[in-house]
Amino acid sequence: MNRVSGAHYTIVVALIVLFDLTTFSPPVLAQVAQVGRTEIRALTSATLTDQQFLTGQQGAPVMLAGELRLPRPGTERLPAVLLVHGSAGVVDYIGDWARLLNDSGVATFVLDAFSGRGLVNISDDQGKLGWLNMIVDSYRALELLSGHARIDPQRIAIMGFSRGGTAALYASVKRFQRMHLAQGLGFAAYIAFYPSCNVTYIGGDDVADKPIRIFHGSLDDFDPPGPCHPYVARLQKAGHDVERTEYPGAYHAFDSPGLKVPIQFPRSQTVRNCDLQEVEDGRIINNATKQTFTYEDPCVERGPTLGYSEPATRLAQSAVKAFLATTFKLQ
Repeated sequence: MNRVSGAHYTIVVALIVLFDLTTFSPPVLAQVAQVGRTEIRALTSATLTDQQFLTGQQGAPVMLAGELRLPRPGTERLPAVLLVHGSAGVVDYIGDWARLLNDSGVATFVLDAFSGRGLVNISDDQGKLGWLNMIVDSYRALELLSGHARIDPQRIAIMGFSRGGTAALYASVKRFQRMHLAQGLGFAAYIAFYPSCNVTYIGGDDVADKPIRIFHGSLDDFDPPGPCHPYVARLQKAGHDVERTEYPGAYHAFDSPGLKVPIQFPRSQTVRNCDLQEVEDGRIINNATKQTFTYEDPCVERGPTLGYSEPATRLAQSAVKAFLATTFKLQ
C-alpha cells in the first residue's frame, strides 16, 4: 500500500537496545501506554527472487530488525503477534494495532523488512522486492521470537497488511514452511488484512492446520477481495479453519486513520486484474500470455484508492481481539 500521512518510522538495523519503562518520564510513559518493555531486535534474513523462493534457494543474507513490545513486566511467557507491514513500510497504523494488542496482554513484534535492504516505499515499483520475500522474513522473525525468554513459542500469530497480508496468508503453506522454516516451528494463527490472492501456487492449498482469518473492504481496488473467494472456498472444502470477512463500503487500508478522506494514488502499482500461476520451474506466469510475469505486463495497473473506515476498523479490531482471545486462551 502507499504511504499515509503521519510519521513514517524506521527501525534501526542491527541495533539491539533494551528499554525499561521505569527509566522514562511520565509523558513518555503515557505515549507507550502499558507496554512493560520495548526491545529492538536484529535478525538475519535473505533477499531472494520469487523464483529462488519457490525453488527453495537461500538468497543473499540481509540484516533486518524489529520492535518487540512486552505488555507487562514479569517472567511469565506471553502470547505474541508478528506484525508485517505493506509496501509503504512501517507506518503509523501498524503502531496502533501494536498498542491495541498490548492492551489486551499480547506482545507484538513489528518487523521492518525494508530498512536493511535500503528500501522505504515500494508501492510505485513493486518489483524492487520479491513478492514472497516477506514470508522468509516472517519465518526468521518467528524463529527469533520462539527463542525469547518471555514469549510462548506455541502462541505466536502472524498478522500482515496488504503485501504483508499476502505474506501472512501464504506463510501458512506447508511447502513453503518445509523449504524455508526451521523444523518444528509454526504460527498459531494467520491473520491477513487485504491480501492479494492473484497467484495460484503449486501446493498452495495444502496449508497448516491452524486458523486463518482474512479481512477485506468491498471497495478495495488495490488487492480486491474477489480472487480470494475461490481460494478460501477451496481451503474450507478441504476442512481448514478459514474465514473471510468483507466490510461494505471500505477501501484498501480501511484501518489507517491517516486516510480520513479516500485518496487515489496515481503511481501505485496493482495486480488487481492479473491472473497468475506458478509453473514447475518456480516461475510465475501470466495466464493471459503464458509468459513469465513482470511488472511491465499489461495487466499491471496504477491508481488504486485507499481510505479509512471507522466502522470497519472498529469491527475488525473487535474481531481480531476476540479471535486471539480464543486462539491464545487469554483470561
